[in-house]
Amino acid sequence: SIALSLSVCACVCRAASPQEEEDSAMENIVTEKKAEESHRQDSADLLIFILLLTLTILTIWLFKHRRFRFLHETGLAMIYGLLVGVVLRYGIHMPRDGTSVMLNCHVNASPATVLVNVSGKFYEYTLKRVLSSSGNKVDDVSDNENEMLRKVTFDPEVFFNILLPPIIFHAGYSLKRRHFFRNMGSILAYAFLGTVVSCFIIGLLMYGTVTLMKHVGQLHGEFFFTDCLFFGAIVSATDPVTVLAIFHELQVEPDLYALLFGESVLNDAVAVVLSSSIVAYQPTGDNSHTFEGMALLKSFGMFLGIFSGSFALGVATGIVTFTKLRDFQLLETALFFLMSWSTFLLAEACGFTGVVAVLFCGITQAHYTYNNLSRESQDRTKQLFELLNFLAENFIFSYMGLTLFTFRNHVFNPMFIVGAFLAVFIGRAANIYPLSFLLNLGRRHKIRSNFQHMMMFAGLRGAMTFALAIRDTATYARQMMFSTTLLIVFFTVWICGGGTTQMLSCHIAEVPERSSTKHESAWLFRIWYNFDHNYLKPILTHSGPPLTATLPPCCGPLARILTSPQAFENEGQLKDDDSDLILTDDINLAYGDITVNTDGSGVHTSSGAGFASGMSSEDLDRELTCGDNEVVMRGTCLVFPMDDSEPTLKDPHMRF
Repeated sequence: SIALSLSVCACVCRAASPQEEEDSAMENIVTEKKAEESHRQDSADLLIFILLLTLTILTIWLFKHRRFRFLHETGLAMIYGLLVGVVLRYGIHMPRDGTSVMLNCHVNASPATVLVNVSGKFYEYTLKRVLSSSGNKVDDVSDNENEMLRKVTFDPEVFFNILLPPIIFHAGYSLKRRHFFRNMGSILAYAFLGTVVSCFIIGLLMYGTVTLMKHVGQLHGEFFFTDCLFFGAIVSATDPVTVLAIFHELQVEPDLYALLFGESVLNDAVAVVLSSSIVAYQPTGDNSHTFEGMALLKSFGMFLGIFSGSFALGVATGIVTFTKLRDFQLLETALFFLMSWSTFLLAEACGFTGVVAVLFCGITQAHYTYNNLSRESQDRTKQLFELLNFLAENFIFSYMGLTLFTFRNHVFNPMFIVGAFLAVFIGRAANIYPLSFLLNLGRRHKIRSNFQHMMMFAGLRGAMTFALAIRDTATYARQMMFSTTLLIVFFTVWICGGGTTQMLSCHIAEVPERSSTKHESAWLFRIWYNFDHNYLKPILTHSGPPLTATLPPCCGPLARILTSPQAFENEGQLKDDDSDLILTDDINLAYGDITVNTDGSGVHTSSGAGFASGMSSEDLDRELTCGDNEVVMRGTCLVFPMDDSEPTLKDPHMRF
C-alpha cells in the first residue's frame, strides 16, 4: 500500500507540473547553447594572440633578413597589439547578453562571492570588477560594454604565474657567469643600491607632482606618498631586452653587456621585493599613510626577509633537483622543467617572491644540475627555455599594445604623465652616474663615460614593470599609474630601443684594445670558487675532482661515500662547462700529486709521478693556445685567464 501511494503521488506530481519540466528542459538547452558560444568565442580570442605572434615572427625574419635594426621584435609586437586593439575597440561591437533588471542591496563591503536565490534556484557569482562608483549609473556602463573587450582581458595572475616564470628562469639559466662574476660588485651596487635610490627619487618627485596636481584641481582621487613610492619601485625595474639583442648581434664589449644584463636580472628581483615591502607598510593608528619609524623599519626588515628567504628557497630547490633518469631523456627533461617551474609557485605559496626564487634557481641549476643531465637533456633544456622565453616575452608585449585600447579603467592625466617621464629620467641618471663614480674609485678597469651614457640610455621598461602595474588596478591611483606605465614602456622600447644602433655609433665607436689579460676578481669570490670546485661540485654533480683527492686522508671513507660513481668513472674526461667564470689573479690549485699555478701572464706546472696521460709541459703550453683555454686532467678542469678582447672587424663602421 505504501508503494502504491508513492506511485500515485509521483504521477500526480508529474501531471501537475508539466510546464515546469518543459521550462527546465528549455533552460538546459539555452545554457548548453551559451556554453558552446562562449567556447567558440574563447577560441577566437586565443586565435587572435596566436596570429599576433605568428605575424611578429614572420616580420622578425624579414627584419633580420634585411638587417633592419631600428625596431626590435618587442616593439614590433607592441605595434601589432595596438592595431588589433584599435580594431577590437572601434571596429567590432558585441553587446553583452544581460537583462535590464537591477536590484539594490546595501552592504558595507564588496563580497568576493554572492549567492542569489532566483525563484527557488540558487546561483553563485564571483566578483570580476567594479563597474561604477560615486553614484554612476550602471545602465550606461552595461549598454556600452563590448563583450569582445572583456574576453581578451586576462587575469593579472596569468602573467605572474604562467608568463613571468620562464622569462626570469631563462635569464638565470643563460647567465654568462664569467663576465657576471668579474663585474659582480658593480652589478650588485647598481641592482640593489641603485634601484633603491631610483625608487625614492622617483617617489619624491612624483609626490611633488601629485601635490601640484591637487593644488590646481587636476587630482580627482586619493594619491598618497606610499602610492608614489610604489610607482617609483615598479618603474625602476629595467628590461633592456631590445638593447641586449642588438648588443649581442653587434658583438659589443662583454663588460658592457654583462653590466647591463646583470643589473637588469637582479634589478627586476629587487623591484618586486621593494614594491611588496612598500605595500606592506602599515603604521599603527587609523591613518595608514602617516610616517612612522617602526613601520619603516618593519618594512625594511620584511624586504630583507623576503629577499633572503626567496634566495635561499631558490638555491635549495636548484641544489636538490637531482636527476637520476639519464637513460630516459624525455623524463629527465620533464622532471627538470617541472622542478624549475614549481620553485616559483612554491615561493609564492610560502609568502616569498617567486621572481627572486626562480631567478636564483636558474643560476644554481645552470651551475650544478646542468652537469648531471645527459647531453640530449642539456640541449633540450636550453632550447626549451629559450623558446618559452621568446614566446612569453612577445606575448606580453603584444598584450601591452592591446591593453591600451581594451583596458576599461584608464586614467590619463597630462601633468602626471609629464612628471613621470621627468622623474624616470632623473631617477635613472641618479642611479648610473653617482654609482659609477664611486665604483670607479675601487675598479682597475674603469667604467668609462661612454659606458655610463649607454647604460643610462638602455634603461628600458618592459615585462616586469607592466606585470607589477597591472596586478592591482582597483583604486584611482593604481589606474593612473598603470596607464602612465604603459606610455613609459612604449616610449622606452620604441625610442630608446630603436636608437640603440645610433647611440652605439656615437659613444662606443672606438673600444681600446686590452693589453693585459688580468681581470678583476673579488678575493671573496676566489675563496668561494676554490671551496665550490673542491667540495661542492664533487658532492652535487659528477664533475670536479673526487673528494678522495681534496679531503684529508682521514676522511677517505666519507669521501668515497659522498663522491658519485660517475665522478670516478669519468675521471680524466669530464669537462667543467662553467669554470670559465674566473680565474684572474695568482691562484694555486693542487690535485693529487700535481700542482698548477696560474696567473695573468702564464702557467707554471710542476708534475710528479702521476702526471695523467703523459702530458708534457710543451703539451700544456699547446693546450693554452687553443680557443677553449682549458686544461683537463684526471677529471679536473683548470681554467686559465682568457683574453676578452674582441676580434678586430674589417669594416670600421661595424667596430662597436
